[in-house]
Amino acid sequence: MITRMSTLFLRTLREDPADAEVPSHKLLVRAGYVRRVGPGVYSWLPLGLAVFRRVEQVVREEMNAIGAQEILFPALLPREPYEATNRWAEYGPALFRIKDRKGADYLLGPTHEELFTLTVKGEYASYKDYPVMLYQIQTKYRDEERPRAGILRGREFVMKDSYSFDLDDDGLADSYRKHRDAYRTIFDRVGLRYVIVAATSGAMGGSASEEFLAESETGEDTYVRSTGSDYAANVEAVVTRAPEAQSVDDKPAAEVHHTPDTPTIETLVDFLNSTGERKFTAAETLKNVLVKTRQPGSDEWSLLAVAVPGDREVDFKRVEAALEPAQVELLTEADFAANPFLVKGYIGPKALQDNKVPFLVDPRIVTGTAWVTGADKPDHHVVDLVCGRDFTPDGTIEAAEVLEGDPSPDGTGTLESARGIEVGHIFQLGRKYSDTFGLDALGQDGKPKRITMGSYGVGVSRLVAAIVEQNHDRDGLVWPREVAPADVHMVMAGKDDTVRDTAERLAAELDDAGVRVILDDRASSPGVKFADAELVGVPTILVVGKGLANGVVEVKDRRSGERTEVAVDEIVDHLRAL
Repeated sequence: MITRMSTLFLRTLREDPADAEVPSHKLLVRAGYVRRVGPGVYSWLPLGLAVFRRVEQVVREEMNAIGAQEILFPALLPREPYEATNRWAEYGPALFRIKDRKGADYLLGPTHEELFTLTVKGEYASYKDYPVMLYQIQTKYRDEERPRAGILRGREFVMKDSYSFDLDDDGLADSYRKHRDAYRTIFDRVGLRYVIVAATSGAMGGSASEEFLAESETGEDTYVRSTGSDYAANVEAVVTRAPEAQSVDDKPAAEVHHTPDTPTIETLVDFLNSTGERKFTAAETLKNVLVKTRQPGSDEWSLLAVAVPGDREVDFKRVEAALEPAQVELLTEADFAANPFLVKGYIGPKALQDNKVPFLVDPRIVTGTAWVTGADKPDHHVVDLVCGRDFTPDGTIEAAEVLEGDPSPDGTGTLESARGIEVGHIFQLGRKYSDTFGLDALGQDGKPKRITMGSYGVGVSRLVAAIVEQNHDRDGLVWPREVAPADVHMVMAGKDDTVRDTAERLAAELDDAGVRVILDDRASSPGVKFADAELVGVPTILVVGKGLANGVVEVKDRRSGERTEVAVDEIVDHLRAL
């Protein structure tokens, strides 16, 4: 079918929308692919839906290719399954909760592990039924506090989520590998530049977890990669290499020093270096940061202290990832007032442990290391406070920011940082959900065998935006051919009958040859048509105009800008070859 611009439901814009921050948001709106309905909620217009369906089909084909079977769950879900896994509480304010007219609790599904598990339990009972892989392409809902970047971070979005069910861990590893390979094929087919990074499992639970990140400076995810190996990880999943423990016997005794007006690491180091021959660096100081945590479903907040070397900042996202599913917040002035043993700027391990505040430290803070830190009273610090001798942490936490040049956790090279957009995430869930719902299969020996699961997600709607982030220029969108709304955008550059008749004939011949055509048959000026063709971003632009006098038409490659004149009677074969 030929798509005619004269009847296409499309209105392009020359100005960026006022609320748009990233290229995909600006261009998808300007080119008439999507329209905002409300914060984080968008409609797909004809061209946008065409691209979305193309991406969706690639995902569907590759899932089918590994033997996964498509099903579809409702988006409106009862509370009880999510109550059983505690995720009714764990999701906190991100969950859309609603009540029906009878007062029963429901939610709009953010993800469907519970439903998949219960469905398999209801249908399968024998080891002969396994393994099985199921997937759906479904709308999801999360009440983002600050929806932004158009369809990149919305409250309503479309995901492909699939789940594997296996009899043992070897089977799970095989299902995980199949999904990993399928995801690589999906992202390769849609022309995406991406990296696979180690990740945290978060509220999903489970063990092994990897993210697929589209390389993009506008991405919200920061990841690091090694300069000397193929190591890559989301910063939240970076594991710090701890140094060897040292002896505590050869360290000088800890001493409290009067350090007036030194509430920050910088002022402390400057003061110490101005008062004696011994020189200190920020890396020798201990920065103690107080947060409060609250478990899902609880109203009670608890204090927690996090210690990092003073040359590092605390990365709050890493703290949240380490403590998930607990809610984490920094202390307020009221919190400090309610706990007078916390002396702002001068907090030390002694007061924390005397008042039974859990004290978690960076992995670099090992037995035998000596530190300068707060002495728990104003204008005083303690020097040479030794871990394992003068204080004992309650555990370690990955809370410090990861810096460029840090040693790679795999021991090869150093780390460099980059940004990306999460477009896929795969998990080895294990038995978290099958334990909750008692998902067993009767084994060959007649005994029940607990099923192990994997969970695998692709953000289908987000993938559309990620493709745009990597494929655009100053004039508009530049779609990879696999997902473009058409193969050829034909521009009638002239109003005489010869131009119109030739364009109509070529459009019909291309359509018969299986080439998808957008035909700009409007009465608009050539300048308007050319601008819209660049903005819409179809891979090939065909100009039927003044070249007809010489028996040729012009073919422009949207990506490279290269222009080629082709004889009219050869153009159909030429474009089919593309």
